[in-house]
Amino acid sequence: MRIVFMGTPQFAADILEQLIPQHEIAAVYTRPDAVRGRGKQLAASPVKMVAEAAGIPVRCPRTLRDADEQAALAALEPEVICVAAYGAILPKEVLDIPAHGCLNVHGSLLPRWRGAAPIERAILAGDAEVGVCIMAMEEGLDTGDFCVCRSIPAEGATAAQLTADLADLGASALLVALNQVQAGHVNWVAQNEDEVTYAEKIAKGELNLDPAVSAVVNDRRVRASGAAHPARCVIAGRPVTVLSGRVVAGGTPALAEGRAVLAAGKVYLGCAEGVLEVIEVKPDGKRAMEASAFAAGVPALRGEEGTWSCA
Repeated sequence: MRIVFMGTPQFAADILEQLIPQHEIAAVYTRPDAVRGRGKQLAASPVKMVAEAAGIPVRCPRTLRDADEQAALAALEPEVICVAAYGAILPKEVLDIPAHGCLNVHGSLLPRWRGAAPIERAILAGDAEVGVCIMAMEEGLDTGDFCVCRSIPAEGATAAQLTADLADLGASALLVALNQVQAGHVNWVAQNEDEVTYAEKIAKGELNLDPAVSAVVNDRRVRASGAAHPARCVIAGRPVTVLSGRVVAGGTPALAEGRAVLAAGKVYLGCAEGVLEVIEVKPDGKRAMEASAFAAGVPALRGEEGTWSCA
């Protein structure tokens, strides 16, 4: 099929890579170059880099509400527009362009977690599984019917791990959906409005660790975190980003809320309920390191209990 692909982050780039050998990609739309990571220079999106490497024309409009942009898109004559984490609203004029509509690869099991951060919200809620759905786009926020879904267990996984796995599943599901569309045999399923939940964007500081909540909640925050939204706290007066951790089974060693200790080479944080073992941290201004290496330079954690607090 003749396709226009719209996406921006690595999740979308992984899907695009699997789509390219199977279909004709007339053009790729992605968000404009932006400052990403630590650097101060503009950088292309992962989707743009994949498209350029494959010799596919790339467009980076700031909006799709402009009549000239809509005319340029229509001139590409796409049979279908495939969207994966594009990062911009598609107005009705764009949705109406392709003969077979616009298909969105959404990273949740709809109608659960409509919105911007479905994977992170699923982790924070303790969902047993996560997934992707191929959805027919309409003007509402992720309200369209869906046709193909895939799911995987979520327990113990990080947002980065699930995002990579769901990109692979999403690509496979999208290819199946496109085959169904091309054959004219699609089983569309309406979303149950009684089961809708919303995945709002992660707020600044929302994933910071807190001794006043349980070890389970803090562990979920660590697993849902990433470069854009780190899981931060202060251990023995040292601000750190916690990169990985785990809930200690049975709460051993027993630690009071807000206490921190290095025991048998491991760093433990006492929470309102249970204990969190910190496995890897990144102290402010330093490289990532094992928690034990960090603790070796913190006298308050050597042989006696220290404290920890919110960042």
